[in-house]
Amino acid sequence: QSQDDRYAFTAEWYDPNASLFRRYELLYYPKDGSVEMYDVKNHRTFLKRTKYESLHLEDLFVGNKITVFSRHLSLVDYGDQYTARKLGSRKEKTLALIKPDATPKIGELVDIIINAGFTITKAKMMMLSRKEAVDFYVDHQSKPFYNELLHFITSGPVVAMEILGDDAVCKWKALLGPANSAVAKTDEPDSIRANFGHDGIRNAAHGPDSVASAAQELELFFPSSGGRGPVNSAKFTNCTCCIIKPHAVNEGLAGKIIKAITDEGFQISALQMFNMERANVEEFYEIYKGVVAEYMEMVTELCSGPCIAMEIIQPEPPKTFREFCGPSDPEIARHLRPGTLRAVFGKNKIQNAVHCTDLPEDGLLEV
Repeated sequence: QSQDDRYAFTAEWYDPNASLFRRYELLYYPKDGSVEMYDVKNHRTFLKRTKYESLHLEDLFVGNKITVFSRHLSLVDYGDQYTARKLGSRKEKTLALIKPDATPKIGELVDIIINAGFTITKAKMMMLSRKEAVDFYVDHQSKPFYNELLHFITSGPVVAMEILGDDAVCKWKALLGPANSAVAKTDEPDSIRANFGHDGIRNAAHGPDSVASAAQELELFFPSSGGRGPVNSAKFTNCTCCIIKPHAVNEGLAGKIIKAITDEGFQISALQMFNMERANVEEFYEIYKGVVAEYMEMVTELCSGPCIAMEIIQPEPPKTFREFCGPSDPEIARHLRPGTLRAVFGKNKIQNAVHCTDLPEDGLLEV
């Protein structure tokens, strides 16, 4: 093979049975979209060269998580100089923080982020304690509006996201526009703060100023040490569970699905992105085992990439969320209930956009 026909990466996989990380050399051949994996420690082929259609060249960069045959791999380094030179891009991570005033508009904001070419790699709706808010606004202590800032950021849930893209720090700041929403409205009317913010404090969203501060702020919300970070915002009362399935997340539909849910009058009271291990999915879907013919395919879909789980609170009087999701087969949904989530966003019985709790008494358990 001539060198320009393959790219090499060092990949890590967490083996839940042995509770340790295993390292592989991952080779990707763009010509036919095939992959090959080599077990570094045991010096042997782990996966012989196989065509794998769901992996694309644009997924291959250090820091990304990819899925190969339902194994979640983290790309931790380039495997050789050639790959580093060809693919070592200007990809950066930054924090996109949706503030309490804009969380009701989370669907539109997620859509803007996706349409701008970012990949959302982590997401969680959380409640900040006063101490966490103090840590977050440490640079603003001397400002006259400092107490108002603390009060506002702890007044309701925020949605923290790690977003990834070329020049992410600058690009996200540019999308946000001027810090004061009133200024943004006149100077940059298309910006996020012009459209979703209210003033200098209630300005919809936040983005760090530099790569260094992005790393620092991401650490507050998503600690790399495996710590928990701020608590999630789940209420655990009269709730039901909705999961945006991996295929829909990959197709960039998350924002549109979230917007459709809130437009229908449902409240999203908690949200988090997960990469599910197969064993956990089997447990989660256990009630379908032996009942639904597609059980194994459903399991494979849910652990094929990141999914977004949400706690949904029904409006009063309760419209049932399950009815809004529609029949599990999108083809049937399009005939009988054309406005439902699965009719609009689903592809087939397995890739039907969302999972929702079937029995009212299971809502709390699933959340």
